[in-house]
Order: sequence, then structure tokens, then C-alpha cells
Amino acid sequence: MSEPGVAVVIEDDEDVRNLVDAILKEAGFEVHSASTGREGVEVVRHQKASVVTLDVGLPDMDGNEVLRRIRQFSDAYVVMLTARREELDTLTAFLTGADDYLKKPFLPRELRARVTAMMRRPRVGVPEPTGDTGRPEPDRQPRDDAAIEHNGLAVNHKTRTVTLRGSTLTLTRSEFDLLFDILRHRGGVRTKADLVRAARGDYYDDDAYISEADERAVETHIGNLRRKLHEDAQSPRFLQTVRGVGYRLAPARTD
Repeated sequence: MSEPGVAVVIEDDEDVRNLVDAILKEAGFEVHSASTGREGVEVVRHQKASVVTLDVGLPDMDGNEVLRRIRQFSDAYVVMLTARREELDTLTAFLTGADDYLKKPFLPRELRARVTAMMRRPRVGVPEPTGDTGRPEPDRQPRDDAAIEHNGLAVNHKTRTVTLRGSTLTLTRSEFDLLFDILRHRGGVRTKADLVRAARGDYYDDDAYISEADERAVETHIGNLRRKLHEDAQSPRFLQTVRGVGYRLAPARTD
């Protein structure tokens, strides 16, 4: 199996920075760190990072602005770390392009597990790895059935592209993974816990703990998807809410 690559830790608290540095080094990453947002953006740029952990409350600029700048040139996996508790912060982070959001204080093993899960997910436009990895394969769509169409929406898992009535949509990795998961289950109800695992890539551990914050993150991603799909709240074409449970694919329509 190939090396994980380069990780960048952007964090002004020295104790937290050293902790995250140690966690990522133990996971096999080459780790670089920065204590300010501006420095962090340049380190990510020059080191071609695969993974970034990003503190929301940096001394020189807000972490979401740092993320916005990183997303102009990098498709690195980004985990936001924050002591803030407002749900608006979570929403803003995901809208800006974060892959995950972890509140301080956090358990070292949880951060490592989330980073490991993200690294199992394919990058946009990069074919999925083949060959024996020593782990069971997740339940994926077959290669010859990579494209799914429904009510004018076409989702191709192989190329990780989405078009709506011929127009290409720009989705985050998590949004794509959730949409594809709901589509490939062909109308079966997907619980919020199911979708948390789909977004994280936790296909191997059905007993993994799912927190309320994880489920709220799924709700945020679904809300973002609905906006991008121009869903009619009264008559959805793609994503139906199953109250108290989760979501499912809306019935096929001819209009």
C-alpha cells in the first residue's frame, strides 16, 4: 500500500499542534505545520498536501477564509478543528469545502480514524485503486454500472461527475458520496447513520459510533445538495425525507 503522503497542520495552539502532528506522523504522513492562516495556505501550496487539519479560530484570519483560499488550488482532504459550538460554523465549513468537522477537545483515535476513512475515498477524477489491499472491498457499484440516471440527473461513480439535464454540477466529495449512496439503493431508505458511514468511507465497521453532530452534518450536506439540485420542497424529484429515519430516492417521473 502506498504511503499516505503529506499532511499540513494549521493551528495556533502549540499543544494542539504538537498533538495533531504526532497523530498524523503515527499514521504515516510527512507532516508540516503552520501557526497562522497565511503561512498555512503557503505551506499547503508548496508541500502539495494530501490532508490538512485547519483550526477555525486562527489569529490572523478566520479558518473558513483559509479554507476558501486553499480550495482555489488544492483538492486536499480538509478537517476543520474548532472549539466553537454554533451549528452555523459547521454549515459554513461544509459550504466552503471542508470534508469533515471535529470539535475540540477530541480523542486522538477519532481524528486518526476520520483521516484514515477520508484517505480511502477516491479523489475527484482519479480512478479508484485496484488490486488486493488486504481489506474487504466495500459494496460498490459494478464498473459497468457506474452511471446512474434518475429524473434528468446523471451520476457517474467512475468519473465522479454529476450532470442535471446536461449541465454539470459541482459537488464536494461528501455531497457526491451521499448522493451516489442514495441513488444506488434505488429507493431504499438510508438512515442518517448509513449516510455518515458513506460520507466517511466507513464501509467496514457497522458498529462505529455515530454522534448527533455527525448526523447533523449529513443534514447539512443534504440541504446543500437540494439547493444545487434546485429541489422543489413540496414535490422533490431526487431526495425525499423519511421523517425520523433518513432519506430515500424520490419516485421516477416522466415530466
